[in-house]
Amino acid sequence: MHIDVLKPLVVDALESLKGQDITTLDVSDLTDVTDQMLIVSGTSSRHVAALANSVVETVKEHDVMPLGVEGQSGADWVLVDLGDLVVHVMLPEARELYDLERLWTELPRDGAHERQGGGLA
Repeated sequence: MHIDVLKPLVVDALESLKGQDITTLDVSDLTDVTDQMLIVSGTSSRHVAALANSVVETVKEHDVMPLGVEGQSGADWVLVDLGDLVVHVMLPEARELYDLERLWTELPRDGAHERQGGGLA
């Protein structure tokens, strides 16, 4: 399923369960792993787990099988890997601690890191 169809389905699933502070990051020029990350906060561990489960069930109803789901046991951060879209469902404390929005927006773009001599050997 194309990401332009998949992302609204995921956002609707999160909004229907009152996911908070939904943010989308385009990381397509930063990594080959995924094109976009969607980050959302839940109010409790139970809410985080319910949000992640809602995403999984919604995409399955549209014949999309998640590539993986990680973190369900602790439920302070659950990652749902949908290929071109990775969904991070987090407690506000975990979201603040890991600060994925800042991490992914401050990375060098378009190979600038390699041009500055910081490339991987």
